[in-house]
Amino acid sequence: MTATRLPAWLRFAAPVAVGLLGLGVWFAYVASGSAPRMLPDPGAILGEFVGRFPLIVDAAAITGTNALVGLVAGTVLAVALAALAATWRPVDGMTAPLVAALAVVPIVAITPILNTMFGASSQFGREAVAAIAAFVPVFVNTLRGLRQTRPVQRDLFRATAASGAQTFRFLTLPTALPYLLTGIRVAASLAVISALVAEYFGGPSDGIGTAIATYAKSGRAALAWAFVGGGIVIGLVFFLVTSLLERVVARRLGAGRPPA
Repeated sequence: MTATRLPAWLRFAAPVAVGLLGLGVWFAYVASGSAPRMLPDPGAILGEFVGRFPLIVDAAAITGTNALVGLVAGTVLAVALAALAATWRPVDGMTAPLVAALAVVPIVAITPILNTMFGASSQFGREAVAAIAAFVPVFVNTLRGLRQTRPVQRDLFRATAASGAQTFRFLTLPTALPYLLTGIRVAASLAVISALVAEYFGGPSDGIGTAIATYAKSGRAALAWAFVGGGIVIGLVFFLVTSLLERVVARRLGAGRPPA
């Protein structure tokens, strides 16, 4: 029994309706006078967002760049290590504890150490934090994808005298690619969040996270929330780009998307 597919207009209208309902509740809550002082109404936040748009764009560019550098670095390292782990069992045994340790590293604890280690004027500490956050989901998904080929498939390639490179190109890579892209989609959001959090704990005095902390401490709630909006935009851009890439590749390969 197949599930009924929702009409396209309903899939678009439903989240819009929920968003408008949420804004209405927000307005009503602030108007009632019971809202905390640091929760202004959405109109004030929008006014600050428009009025300070150039500043928000500059800060978003710094945070987005740190997240992107971390995502790329973490992905490259994760793919290389996953390929080694899938090929040689001893490497798999050695990397398992490392990946488990990285998966539970508290970002708020390691960030001040990295920022202090690389200096107050360097963005490298923030990029390293984003890379650590991106590494784990990409590694786990890629390793899983590389192990999805069945023995009968590999035997068939060997029977046709295919080389190792041909087997990788026409069997292993197409099988693993959807899993890799799923890992990148998950890692993209984690990289943005980690880059934002890293900006709270030292390093250069720029970026979305630093601005949020600065304006929140000074009591400029609407402006702080406007920068929060800038951080949300960065996260949405990363998520939408990686989701689109994942969907395009899945269609080209004629394979369904693997679970996250």
